[in-house]
Amino acid sequence: MTALIDRFRSRLPLSASTPVVSLGEGSTPLLHCPRLGKLLGVDLYLKWEASNPTGSYKDRGMTVAVSHALESGARAVICASTGNTSSSAAAYAARAGLPALILIPEGAIAGGKLIQTRALGARVLEVRGNFDAALAGARELAERGTHALVNSLNPYRIEGQKTAVFEIIEELGEAPDAFVIPYGGGGNTRAYAKGLAESGLTTPLYSIESNDRPNTLASAIKIQTPVHRPQVEASGAHILSVTDDEIVAAWLELAREEGLFCEPSSAAGLAFLRRRTDLQGARVVVTITGHGLKDPDIANRHAPPPMKVDADPDAIAAAAQ
Repeated sequence: MTALIDRFRSRLPLSASTPVVSLGEGSTPLLHCPRLGKLLGVDLYLKWEASNPTGSYKDRGMTVAVSHALESGARAVICASTGNTSSSAAAYAARAGLPALILIPEGAIAGGKLIQTRALGARVLEVRGNFDAALAGARELAERGTHALVNSLNPYRIEGQKTAVFEIIEELGEAPDAFVIPYGGGGNTRAYAKGLAESGLTTPLYSIESNDRPNTLASAIKIQTPVHRPQVEASGAHILSVTDDEIVAAWLELAREEGLFCEPSSAAGLAFLRRRTDLQGARVVVTITGHGLKDPDIANRHAPPPMKVDADPDAIAAAAQ
């Protein structure tokens, strides 16, 4: 598979000599979902970013950010994260041969993401405080010049993530009637808005957040103060919120109707569509940002538990009713 940087180098702020740190990211499936689309009243497509190397869309930006960091002579990378950024940073730093320092908010990272990050060899530090405190610490250390900050404040992250828009348009043959994405820190909203602008499009972009950011079960959007909020509000994106109950209902519906298991935050866009009527009949692309195995604790809490039966065909058949 062609590396994302090689595929889109002419549309990225990189030189011909920039080293490519790649794990085969990008070129993710655009899945037509007629069963769920019928229930929601739209012609539904899902940009399945869960098939990226570490299981989330963050790899799109990380390949560009770490490639630039390597070219710039960085000695290590650093980030603050509620999960997906940490595992992506750890993976691409390992690929580049650079140490990775990960700051996580105390008790606020999903188990699957933390295990992945630790296994990839990063140094993980649990900060006493929320995500905002962890990010402030990461930024201050990066300013000393020894570590490259690879949060979405790094403009190269945004550049890489905008390529999802190019792929969607390429696969559909045209722009959809609307793009719908989750809204955590806001970096991906900025990236999609940038991709749309560079493509000369004014297609509506819906950015969906939790109505209770500090306490939401959707860990990837559990960011109290989105660092990109001013830019998101200036981008023209439509910012809307959903409840945790709506997220869980949409998450289960996607799994049962289409056989796709995503992390809860990824279902925020689908939760938004479940309550809208003004998009009826529209062709809509919802970006699924991460795989369900990234957040197994939530799945275990809300999916039906297995039933215990004897190894007897009659008992099995009765239990299956």
